[in-house]
Amino acid sequence: MPIWIFRFATLLAFPFLTYDFIRQDWMSVLEGVLCGAIVVAGEVLFKRLRLIKIMIVCTGFLMGYMLFALLDYTIVRFEHTDALAWWLIYGSKVKIGLLIFGVLASILKSRELEGLSLKGHHLKVADLTALVDGRIVDLCEINFLPGVIVLPVFVMDELNKMASSSDPLERAKGRRGLDVAVRLQELSEITVRITNKNAKGNTPEERVVRLAKSLDAEVVTLDFNVNKAAVLQNVTALNIADLATALKPVVLPGESMSLFIMKDGKEKEQGIGYLDDGTMVVVEDGRKYIGKRAEVSVYSILQTSSGRMIFARTK
Repeated sequence: MPIWIFRFATLLAFPFLTYDFIRQDWMSVLEGVLCGAIVVAGEVLFKRLRLIKIMIVCTGFLMGYMLFALLDYTIVRFEHTDALAWWLIYGSKVKIGLLIFGVLASILKSRELEGLSLKGHHLKVADLTALVDGRIVDLCEINFLPGVIVLPVFVMDELNKMASSSDPLERAKGRRGLDVAVRLQELSEITVRITNKNAKGNTPEERVVRLAKSLDAEVVTLDFNVNKAAVLQNVTALNIADLATALKPVVLPGESMSLFIMKDGKEKEQGIGYLDDGTMVVVEDGRKYIGKRAEVSVYSILQTSSGRMIFARTK
């Protein structure tokens, strides 16, 4: 409400000021209204711009002015008659041109930053697999991934290609990834930034890892290849699949449990059951308990890159 009072007062005050202090006619009133409108428009624009954008524009303006000052000093010190004469005629135009060039160059280059003016491990670059999987949203909701989630534009472009694919499965993955990106932006627990900054690489995995390296950031992924590339580039990779594996219930050899035997195994008299987290349990002599719940005792645990397998026998 106060901001609207300020805007209304500005539009009302400028016509009175121009009418009283400049000249008393309708033209001065119109000029006052125009000046008030310019001030209000400037206030609205300034409010919508982020501080980093304003600083970037000011830096570009300063860079253009420094180029002009350097050129002016060089021509004056050169003391060439024709150059000085040309400079006196066109110097002001060159100054305006350099100032505009500095501002435009800073605005264009600022697109590579897009809110990433800071670097560090508070930045987490999400790759394609993390967005398609979707569990990154749950981790962000419980503040398990604090900081800023960075969504590279080339990853979003890949999701758009998948969403428009003729393959139904590929199309479903692409649409899910886009939905997850939208849900991330709607979360109040984290900040999400989409960056146009790119990185060179032969594969999308390499590009994601090198982008994270340039930002001194971490990579959020489910891709084993991204893990390997991150190790080579000395980048921290947060693999959600590894996290899920690490959080599975601990089962020790010799421990007993009640297990529902679902089907028979590959070997004779074997039965297969599953824990609540999906871990497969191979039960010796469990075939006769298929479709029933049996008491089993764990005697061996096998950990593989694809998951964990538990071996047990009926008690």
